Amino acid sequence: MAVESPIQRDEFSSNTEDAALALVRLLGTDLVLCGPEVERYCRDWHGDVTTGAVAVVRPRSTLEVSEAVRAIRSLGLQIVPQGGNTGLVLGGTPDQPASQVVVSLERMTAIRRIDADDFSAVVEAGVILSEFKDRVEEAGLYFPLALGAQGSCRIGGNVSTNAGGINVLRYGMTRELVLGLEVVLPDGSIFEGLSTLRKDNRGIDLKQLFIGAEGTLGIITAVAFKLAPPAEKVATALLGLGALSDAITLYRRARRDCCDLMSAFEFMPPVAFTLAQEAMPDLSLPMSGDYPAYVLMEISGSGLVDIDDLMQRFLEGVMEDGLVLDGVIASSRSQAKGLWLFREGMNEGQAKRGAHLRTDVSVPLSRLPEFVEKAEAEIAARLPDCLCVSYGHVGDGNVHLNVLPPGGLTREDVAQRIYTAKGIVNAVLDGFGGSISAEHGIGRLKKPDFLARVPPTQLQLLTAIKQAIDPAGIMNPGCQLNSGADS
Repeated sequence: MAVESPIQRDEFSSNTEDAALALVRLLGTDLVLCGPEVERYCRDWHGDVTTGAVAVVRPRSTLEVSEAVRAIRSLGLQIVPQGGNTGLVLGGTPDQPASQVVVSLERMTAIRRIDADDFSAVVEAGVILSEFKDRVEEAGLYFPLALGAQGSCRIGGNVSTNAGGINVLRYGMTRELVLGLEVVLPDGSIFEGLSTLRKDNRGIDLKQLFIGAEGTLGIITAVAFKLAPPAEKVATALLGLGALSDAITLYRRARRDCCDLMSAFEFMPPVAFTLAQEAMPDLSLPMSGDYPAYVLMEISGSGLVDIDDLMQRFLEGVMEDGLVLDGVIASSRSQAKGLWLFREGMNEGQAKRGAHLRTDVSVPLSRLPEFVEKAEAEIAARLPDCLCVSYGHVGDGNVHLNVLPPGGLTREDVAQRIYTAKGIVNAVLDGFGGSISAEHGIGRLKKPDFLARVPPTQLQLLTAIKQAIDPAGIMNPGCQLNSGADS
């Protein structure tokens, strides 16, 4: 279908009210928000950045998304797709208020189908992750994606960012859970690819182009997921170790002894408990002692497997060998939740201390302790008044090495320390052949660091794909790749 020729962008650049009114005329007041209501869609998850937009469009169906894209395009405006706005790299935050329109998928909340026999579901992009997980559980199945923001993040954003989380070790990133996609393309046409086939080898798998693309190639409106049997039996243990390097040895043993039944293997520093209690004062320490490193481990299964016995026998062996110095096994679901609260509360505790560097990097698993040791040592040498907090997912080499400036500094001094710390971490990371983004994406925040490191051939391919699918450059410009204005 033909698309109207776009008006030159500068026609509205000095008057966003005219552009917003034109959008209302085309789509109606039910779909378009203008004025002060726009602000909450233009603030990042942590509240560090607040921008603006011409308007916010909130379609209720795939057809309305298509109509919205055509209307926005006809006005020479650009689109910033948005789900739950819980991203950490400014991928869903507009950065050109006079020319960008936020398209929020928050009204597209239908769970179209859950098929127990097919172990699949089809769900719209605006469904909140935790609500989807609950519905799947009611059907006697399990959806393994688990994030700290799962009470507010939305399915479309999870797929667009290829979200990770605590269950990647067993179930993989979001990419591995997706069977099919429905996507509205930059010209308003609809890619209808909601197949639930597990094996379909008919050429290039087009859905993969949109997973992790952060809305730069189109707007995901619905997803077909594969589901799993429910994890009816879960064993959770918090373990104290003599060194972070022991966590790698322990992980290798766990993979051998627990096989694919291991669903989580997280490492935390001793300061995690202090930070968690700062955020949640009622938390009580689950074990005595102060060990150099901690591991939060979980194995799960169903059917005939005795998960509790497996955990007991595994821990008996590693404690006899001196690999684990102390530990506690949750005796109930509520106790397991309490152990996980330390992992989750640690993040809230860091936020309470103010602005800080939040990293999301990955290195080869075998070199994880070496990377953490070297990066923390260089931070200590150059920024001795800052606190390093390193934690993450041992099983996939994902480290969140955060740096917290001390209290009492000016905003400018805090910003300078964060900038310096980022440079230190990235420089060390480059020496390990690591990635600056393990699970959060690139967005706008990490774009300069990404473009400084991406190999020329890879950049050429990415640019060619963007040009082929979105030649007008209207989809999330400035996210991941430079827009025309940035080049």
